[in-house]
Amino acid sequence: MGYLDNSSITVDAILTRRGRELLSSAGGTGFQITQFALGDDEIDYSLYNENHPDGSEFYGEAIENLPIIEAFPNENNIMRHKLITLARGTTKLAILNVSGDNNPIINKGSNFTLNPTTNNYNSLNNVAESTYLFTIADRRLFNSIIGSGGSSPTQVGQYNAGEATSVTVRGQGLSLTAINSNTLFGSNTTISTTIMIQGIDSGAKLTIPITINKEASTSGFAANDTTQNFPG
Repeated sequence: MGYLDNSSITVDAILTRRGRELLSSAGGTGFQITQFALGDDEIDYSLYNENHPDGSEFYGEAIENLPIIEAFPNENNIMRHKLITLARGTTKLAILNVSGDNNPIINKGSNFTLNPTTNNYNSLNNVAESTYLFTIADRRLFNSIIGSGGSSPTQVGQYNAGEATSVTVRGQGLSLTAINSNTLFGSNTTISTTIMIQGIDSGAKLTIPITINKEASTSGFAANDTTQNFPG
């Protein structure tokens, strides 16, 4: 969603690629809007100038004159900075924590488990929130993507369409099974994507890369390992 210009209250709302996919499946019955978010990707708050020579009414003039991003359907590159609501008096922003390797490398066909925690949440550290959202930028790279624990955990299977599309699942933890074919590798020895984690309660976000080896490698996890667990 994007505001088209600064002179009117016009809103341009379009579907992401995932939204179009849901709308076209089963006659659109799988497409239901239940939540919305607001973001400020295009705002540079460092331009707020309390020393503006024309006074306080113009402190935010540079920000107000910034060009507004028009909506586009790539969900990996828009709404990356969502607005959150924090309790009055909050002095520290929550930070997501992932113990272990923040740049995991796994072998083709192997499993990977991720269990984040949150620091600075209600003045506590290493707290498991009620639910996390896990967004995998390219869902083609995994045979299964499973959210576990928390409120209404979700899971999806492999996506076989040719176009790279993201997918989001819910849960307190995430389990992935990498693809076991060479189709997407081509001449490459590895393929990579990212996992964005967001705490539902705190709004904190963390993005980590994940790489899949085409062949078994000592730098990755053994192909016959059942799970690589990164607890909080």
